[in-house]
Amino acid sequence: MKKATIQLETLTCPSCMQKIENGVKALDGINKESLNVLFNSSKVKVDFDDEKVSISDIENAISKLGYEVKKSQVKAL
Repeated sequence: MKKATIQLETLTCPSCMQKIENGVKALDGINKESLNVLFNSSKVKVDFDDEKVSISDIENAISKLGYEVKKSQVKAL
């Protein structure tokens, strides 16, 4: 398992959080309980199984929803 902190472009509305949450939760290998979308800091924090899903997969899922990923940081748990 790994922990990712993903910095996004500025989120403009609270409904953005729900869209991102649903998009990331749909991926296989995501620890759904750990997923946290932070509106004020425009960040996504999530634990994931790196044997099932990569940080690129998570970034692509967010990008496909129309949100720019600025940078990602991944740490081993």
